[in-house]
Amino acid sequence: MDAVAAVRDHVREHRSGMAVDLAFAVVWVGVVTALFDVLAGPTWAYHLTLAGGVLAYFGFFGSLEAAKAES
Repeated sequence: MDAVAAVRDHVREHRSGMAVDLAFAVVWVGVVTALFDVLAGPTWAYHLTLAGGVLAYFGFFGSLEAAKAES
């Protein structure tokens, strides 16, 4: 199987999950950018907050899965 077919199969299998991931990333970057435009914070804090989106992503979706498992 060539690389293009492998990517195509992966996208086909995970289409909705990839759309949710993209939406989370776009919203996170938009909110952080708007916040730092208003507050005029230092660049290092901006980059650190953007990187914190990775932790926020796993924390949010991890707690969502835990809540689904409880109910």
